[in-house]
Amino acid sequence: MAAAGALAKHEQILVLDPPTDLKFKGPFTDVVTTNLKLRNPSDRKVCFKVKTTAPRRYCVRPNSGIIDPGSSVIVSVMLQPFDYDPNEKSKHKFMVQTTYAPPNISDMEAVWKEAKPDELMDSKLRCVFEMPNENDKLNDIDASKPAPILNTSKQDGPMPKPHSVSLNDTETRKLVEECKRLQAEVMKLTEENRHLRDEGLRLRKVAHSDKSGSPTALALRENGFNPLPSLLVVIAAIFIGFFLGKFIL
Repeated sequence: MAAAGALAKHEQILVLDPPTDLKFKGPFTDVVTTNLKLRNPSDRKVCFKVKTTAPRRYCVRPNSGIIDPGSSVIVSVMLQPFDYDPNEKSKHKFMVQTTYAPPNISDMEAVWKEAKPDELMDSKLRCVFEMPNENDKLNDIDASKPAPILNTSKQDGPMPKPHSVSLNDTETRKLVEECKRLQAEVMKLTEENRHLRDEGLRLRKVAHSDKSGSPTALALRENGFNPLPSLLVVIAAIFIGFFLGKFIL
């Protein structure tokens, strides 16, 4: 009994996360990585190294080192690709072996060689292989969809339009104001034309009622009064105003 008590190992000083299982989620057609966190809650430096029963199947980084008091280290465990058989249970295991670091460390290999069995602490973890279920597959597909990029590219297409529209609005307002000014002038010319037409009718009546030798008739002939050019100007102005109004509005 005394010999058994002397060979009893110390309890693992490091806190492992996860504590017992290393889970690898497939598919296993590519390298699958899981992380193991080692935390040192003590007030002394702790040396560690990670061992496995299947060294050819895994790559571990870092596989050894020193953890300062109150510090943590993340160990990446990379499972190499293989043909997964759901009926075959994994027998792979990992062991985290630790010991308190001596005051002066110059050679890590020498530390492990010189360490006494009762100074070593270890924790064992088993490997668990999991295939993703249908919900996980759907979530992975949704997460990999480039929907935001497609939506963004669709929105990027018409983005320059607001800038061009604002420029057209400025030009359109100027043209509308010019059109309104021309329409006002056309209305003014139309009113003048109406006045001239009424005046022409009055003078024509006077010319018919008077004798050919009357002073009024002679004055009309001498002055060569003809309202036709004024009518042409008014008609042209109306046409221009109507054309501009249709084009702008």
